[in-house]
Amino acid sequence: MKQHKKGLVVWLTAVVLLLIAALRAGSPGRSESVQEAMRDAVLHGTGQISLFGLKAVNPGMVSAFLVTAILLAAAALIRIFAIPRFKFRPGRLQLLLEEAVGLFSGMARGNSPHRNRFLGAYIFAAGAHVFVGTLFELLGLQAVTVHGHPITLPAPLSDVNAAIALGTLSYLVIASGGVAEHGPKGALKALKEFSLPISMSFRLFGALLSGLLVTELVYYYVALSFVLPVVVGVLFTLLHALIQTYVLTMLVALYYGEVSEPAPKKEKKKRLQAEKA
Repeated sequence: MKQHKKGLVVWLTAVVLLLIAALRAGSPGRSESVQEAMRDAVLHGTGQISLFGLKAVNPGMVSAFLVTAILLAAAALIRIFAIPRFKFRPGRLQLLLEEAVGLFSGMARGNSPHRNRFLGAYIFAAGAHVFVGTLFELLGLQAVTVHGHPITLPAPLSDVNAAIALGTLSYLVIASGGVAEHGPKGALKALKEFSLPISMSFRLFGALLSGLLVTELVYYYVALSFVLPVVVGVLFTLLHALIQTYVLTMLVALYYGEVSEPAPKKEKKKRLQAEKA
């Protein structure tokens, strides 16, 4: 017990001494201002990465490829090794998977009672991508830019291009529900919400980018770069992962259910046919 206390005292003393030294030293000279550092975190003007030596791309694109590979590998492993071993009395992994599938399936059924099989699969996949992609930045994977500087791979959706792609894909899924139920008229009904892909895209981008910018600002100053970045980074990341996953999947389910709702006459005819049968 005494050894543990002695080790804790030594560790705390070392941390305090390092903090005092950093405060006395102040911030080192930097080649860029805080405005330039934050602008580069958004636009990646000098922070691009070479993609297999073919082209310089934003780090968010590399992150997106890695997140997609992680999700596909996890899905394959679960399908091959976990699902065949499912039992009537579920274990922890089985219970976790069933709860996750039940959550998104219930969200799809509740908001779109008529066409929900594809909707449930899509919002599950989109939600998993948003959640895992947001948590991805906690791994702190490093890469080297084309200018030879180290950079930490960000969350894929902190790149505006990835957010626009996911927002547009979600809008096309919503429109497909209207076309499947009403034909060309359904597409016109979905086109009335022309601002939907823009709002979904920039909601994702703005929410995830805010956490990235706050963390960049904290790391920029040496006086703030002890302990605080860990708290700020983890809290922002976990909060955004949960909130943005829920917001995106709920919006897609709501709009999909709205555009795919059967016309009143068609619904009456289906009821009469069911009663006769």
